[in-house]
Amino acid sequence: MTHSTRIFPHSGLTRLAASISLMISPFHLQAADAPVLMKPATLDSEQLKHTNGLMDDITAYYVSEKLDGIRARWTGTQLVTRTGNLIHAPEWFLAAFPQHIALDGELWAGRHQFQRVTTTVLDHQPDPVQWQHIQFMAFDLPDAKGPFEERLHQLSELITRIDRRFIQLVPQRRYTSLPELESALDTLTANQGEGLILQHQHNRYQPGRSSQLLKLKHFQDAEAIVVGYEEGQGKYEGLMGSVWVLTAKNQKFKIGSGFSDADRENPPPLGSTIQYRYSGYTSHGLPRFARYLRQRHSPDS
Repeated sequence: MTHSTRIFPHSGLTRLAASISLMISPFHLQAADAPVLMKPATLDSEQLKHTNGLMDDITAYYVSEKLDGIRARWTGTQLVTRTGNLIHAPEWFLAAFPQHIALDGELWAGRHQFQRVTTTVLDHQPDPVQWQHIQFMAFDLPDAKGPFEERLHQLSELITRIDRRFIQLVPQRRYTSLPELESALDTLTANQGEGLILQHQHNRYQPGRSSQLLKLKHFQDAEAIVVGYEEGQGKYEGLMGSVWVLTAKNQKFKIGSGFSDADRENPPPLGSTIQYRYSGYTSHGLPRFARYLRQRHSPDS
């Protein structure tokens, strides 16, 4: 691919060289006062089978659905995103939260509603009608000192006392075997769920990633910056056929699947961040079977 520029007649796309490196890095944008969050380590279903020791006793883990929403923390006085940005929720929504008790959770509107959540939650002018669809799904008490099993019991009692339909506890389950867990993941994936979260009953809330807090999916996912396009062929002639992306590790590769016809007519802009899924790596260390999922409009989306 050369550095020449070409305009695609039907969409106005610009064909750029794959070697372009944009001076944009959205991967680490975070406010100075961002909350210190515990984050899960990610495993796909194949990695799970080869995890030594970690999953020997599956009965020690609480398992919940990985909700596809906006991570949020109630600080005890404010509702903020994972990067510390204030969430402008309606007063009636905020008034239901407990004072001076921090909650970790996900703002969610059900499966397949990620765009609705993003548009509603990140709007600086809260829409009271749209906020009726949003729930705060609580999954932890970050300031509690005990193990997760103890924190979960305290959180359950707290949510019961709050008694609001839009503040709920994320359901937790226990499984007796690895095949049972894999079956649950298969069922969830078939119903368009994103994945499972596993937390060891003895895990304590700590900043950063923990080997006792796991995110389990059939596919891995990551983010990359759009740095170029290639024109489609056949029925996609004159439209975007694939995008060239740059990862946080400065790897460049091409993604051509997962796009709707509307995406190909109006592809993610150059410099924007997209999320993609993949399954392992090629012999050259690049994501294998990469497939476009969505555009990330901000670090919190």
